[in-house]
Amino acid sequence: MNFVSRKLWIVGGMSLALGACAAKKVTPVQYSLGLSRAEYRDYSRARVNICDVEPGTVSGELGAVNKLLTDFLSSSEQVKNPQSVDHGRAVELLKEAEGSLDKVLDVYQANLQAVSRCGFAKSGTIQELAKQGTALVEQSRTRMAESSQLLAVKDAQRKWQAEAPQREQAARQEWCAKNPEVGSTDLYYARKHADGRTEWFFCDGHIVQSGTNGGEPTLVSPEGLSAKDRRKVKPSRYLEAAQGYPVEEMDKQPASVADMAAPAPAPAPAQGTAAGGN
Repeated sequence: MNFVSRKLWIVGGMSLALGACAAKKVTPVQYSLGLSRAEYRDYSRARVNICDVEPGTVSGELGAVNKLLTDFLSSSEQVKNPQSVDHGRAVELLKEAEGSLDKVLDVYQANLQAVSRCGFAKSGTIQELAKQGTALVEQSRTRMAESSQLLAVKDAQRKWQAEAPQREQAARQEWCAKNPEVGSTDLYYARKHADGRTEWFFCDGHIVQSGTNGGEPTLVSPEGLSAKDRRKVKPSRYLEAAQGYPVEEMDKQPASVADMAAPAPAPAPAQGTAAGGN
């Protein structure tokens, strides 16, 4: 071995040793999300130049985080599709990612930016991993931002659903007589679900309902109605009363972030042939 070759061998060996030492100085972070796991290091916080780390170590970290982000994007894809069998799993994964994945993305993005300045970044493998990683970070941030709003709307919808019976009962007490007359068509409350279903409630216990896809509303009579009372019921009058209820005064389930910010409507006075009172 001539002097030059021996010198290059020594320098190369020292570089690998320094790279291994640099990686050891930075405590690896174990991160789990769903069924995926990855190990990465926060070189910036440890004040270690990632370019001094052995390329194989860097390549391994980039590949591990890329796989985790790929799995995350794939498993959360159906979050906007409530009809999908994977919707519930996507929602749970996004809830798990809240408050933790953003920190991983911040560190990983900083590592990718630092790697781009390294000499070994021009190698095919690391260059491709870094390119993939940059795209995955952007896609993951977009998914998290969109899902954060979506999950907030879902929470608001559940809250609205849980409290709807209390609001309906309060309106009934406010606008209906103690013993309402069957057939009076006094309408005291209406609510519209996010999927389009609408219900109009009458003081005598009747309800007019419409489906998610519109169509003709139908009248639902209370159970135990006597034959005498049934003769008092004129379906067309209930349907007309429902049609005349102010849309802006309906109790609406939020369907978007904008709906969540809108003030709750004041309940409209009972409408019909003879609005009742307490």
